[in-house]
Amino acid sequence: MTMALNPRQIAILQAVRAQGSVKTEALAEQFGITLQTARRDVQRLTEAAELERFHGGVRAVDSSTRNTTYTERQRTQAQAKQDIARQVAAAIPDGASLFMNIGTTVEAVASELLHHSGLRVVTNNLHVARILAANPQCEVVVAGGTVRHEDLGVVGEAALSFIRQFKVDIGLIGISGIDEDGTLRDYDMREVMVARAIVEQSRQVWLVADHSKFGRPAMIEMAPLRAVHTLFTDLPPEPALAQLMDDQGVQCVVAQKGGNTADAPDAI
Repeated sequence: MTMALNPRQIAILQAVRAQGSVKTEALAEQFGITLQTARRDVQRLTEAAELERFHGGVRAVDSSTRNTTYTERQRTQAQAKQDIARQVAAAIPDGASLFMNIGTTVEAVASELLHHSGLRVVTNNLHVARILAANPQCEVVVAGGTVRHEDLGVVGEAALSFIRQFKVDIGLIGISGIDEDGTLRDYDMREVMVARAIVEQSRQVWLVADHSKFGRPAMIEMAPLRAVHTLFTDLPPEPALAQLMDDQGVQCVVAQKGGNTADAPDAI
């Protein structure tokens, strides 16, 4: 997104994406604004190529070639990510070794690990490294490579070679989209290459993805669904995807809202 949006416009964009399509009048009522203001906000969002209009309303534009901005990814499904993060943290035992890759849900998990002890975390995400540096009982190993300015992800051949030196208990990964056939997809080939290495070098792969990732298009294939041991999410997937996970032996853990935790995955 190249056009700056104000907080209300970002909230409107998130609301439309969550609902698929919304009448303009419904947006005005939901956000306590006049219909004229709602129309101006919608116009700005359509000019930013994030929404498209239809008669009387607006729908989200989802691209397979570019991701949303880092700031918007932080805001989107924020509560769901916190619920997922608490669930994942409760399942990670003290003394475990982990990969943690690029992604705002992965960063939310890092914030929930500040009281764990004996962890060794290898990461190509400088946000994760910064968060976990506050835990003196956690050793953080940071991959070298090219830093992406927007989200402080470390990518490139150097990061790829670095990751391949390790074998860890849990590879904790985020993803931009899960295709209808179960394929895990993302937008940046450099990020995908590092994520593939993490999958290969992990004894178990735990995927963190809120429900908005189900069926979301992204251009680059990262891995098949069967590469995942456990999927942590916030809402049950549609029956077809749930059946696919069952067929491929992927455990699905749906995080409970409000800080409670569901049954943990199988022990590592």
